Amino acid sequence: MEAAEYRRRAQRLEPPRPVARNAIWAFLIGGAICTVAQGVQTGLMALGYDTESVKAPTAVIMVFLGALFTALGFYDRLGRIGGMGATLPITGFANAVVAPAMEFKQEGALMGTGARIFQVAGPVIAFGLLAAFPVGIVQFALQGGKP
Repeated sequence: MEAAEYRRRAQRLEPPRPVARNAIWAFLIGGAICTVAQGVQTGLMALGYDTESVKAPTAVIMVFLGALFTALGFYDRLGRIGGMGATLPITGFANAVVAPAMEFKQEGALMGTGARIFQVAGPVIAFGLLAAFPVGIVQFALQGGKP
């Protein structure tokens, strides 16, 4: 059987993908997460923070909520429904860091949870630093050596 014929037959037997339904759920779940983040930011501003100073605390709170909901087993279900809508926000990064650690918690606190939590975070942090260093040097040079 030729490769093209095999592909044609395989495509015929493949179940249809509900692309429209998946896009709608991703939009709704991602929108809900962003609405929660906006609520956190608005709440912090009501406490007296200005627009610039609420950015970092909002991100920290959203990462905490993503990690908490992952630990409680809720975020994985949300991800199955929302797809990229749950994966793309910063809470999805928290889920990607905490999920491997939760999977291996039966191996113990140090060798299970402690070691596996860096399975995803380690490469992200390492490559982030590798990218940030040359960008920082270029920015420093463009500013004439002034911080």
